[in-house]
Amino acid sequence: MASPSGYIEGLPSPALPTPAATPMKALLLSEYRKLNVVEMPTPEIAPNEVLVRVGACGICGSDVHGYDGSTGRRIPPLVMGHEAAGVIEAVGSSVADFHVGERVTFDSTVYCGECGYCRAGRVNLCDNRQVLGVSCGDYRRHGAFAEFVAVPAHILYRLPDALPLEHAALIEAVSVAVHGVKRAVPKKDDDVVVVGTGMIGLLIVQVLRHYGCRRLIAVDVDDDRLALAKKFGATDVFNAKQVDATKAILELTAGRGVAAAWEAVGATPTVQTAVNSVSKGGHVTLVGNVSPTIELPLQAVVTRELTLHGTCASSGEYPECIDLMASGAVDVRPLLSAAISIDDAPAWFERLYAHEPGLMKVVVTP
Repeated sequence: MASPSGYIEGLPSPALPTPAATPMKALLLSEYRKLNVVEMPTPEIAPNEVLVRVGACGICGSDVHGYDGSTGRRIPPLVMGHEAAGVIEAVGSSVADFHVGERVTFDSTVYCGECGYCRAGRVNLCDNRQVLGVSCGDYRRHGAFAEFVAVPAHILYRLPDALPLEHAALIEAVSVAVHGVKRAVPKKDDDVVVVGTGMIGLLIVQVLRHYGCRRLIAVDVDDDRLALAKKFGATDVFNAKQVDATKAILELTAGRGVAAAWEAVGATPTVQTAVNSVSKGGHVTLVGNVSPTIELPLQAVVTRELTLHGTCASSGEYPECIDLMASGAVDVRPLLSAAISIDDAPAWFERLYAHEPGLMKVVVTP
């Protein structure tokens, strides 16, 4: 049976509209590689939930990978979308802290607030964790590629009036970068490297610049993205198609290597670059999650006593991220490729899936 927020136990088809339900427009992944703009019932809200009129929802790389079923976490039929912001349309009977008309964003993680991890402040590891716009076999939770989405009030955050909703939709991505950097915060005199300057990698570059370090190196295979990394504060950039990035980093650091590396791709070659570029006793934070498995240079990790950090989503960093964006310390404007209508979204998904050059973040505005 479907819950008010769209959660469906197991994996039956979504609940069908009832005559009393007000229809809304939604982008439905009806089968892999097939997105349809359909009418669905506007979600009913539970007492602890709010109904948000979605103003903007970013297309995440995980949505693009889920589009063809490669992640196993977007099992059709599903409304995807978890990077969103909007305006409160209605509040549940037990919600006292939020009101109709307020501009908000929300965590992509729906956490219970009661398990041991939640009580310890590690909500991203919640035992009962669900993610908006995900269907993975254990649950299905419709997301924000729709005119409305229902979310628990405890994952909401108010937005400054001056922050456009199209920018606010990227707060979730910024929170991933901030949480990743906090897994191994650099010292002011540290040299660091970011391997992979896609969306998250470029945000990590900005966060590292804000936190402070001596030398900030970026590695990618795309000169345009490396140019953005330079704009965002990277002191040195290397195109791994043109040079041996590890060798270049070691030469730049007098053979020592960097104190810490952030890997933002999730593939064997880039993980190996990150591991081989850090100094003895250094830290490697694995942010990228494209491949289920990779080949790890185990002896390099063991004999040089490296510390590997996994990092998942975020854990309470939203207020800091909102402040970083409002102050201009993190600038998402150069990362926005297009703001599109929901009707145009299927075609844009295909363009992103085809890795069209020059595209970074596309935001759907239902």
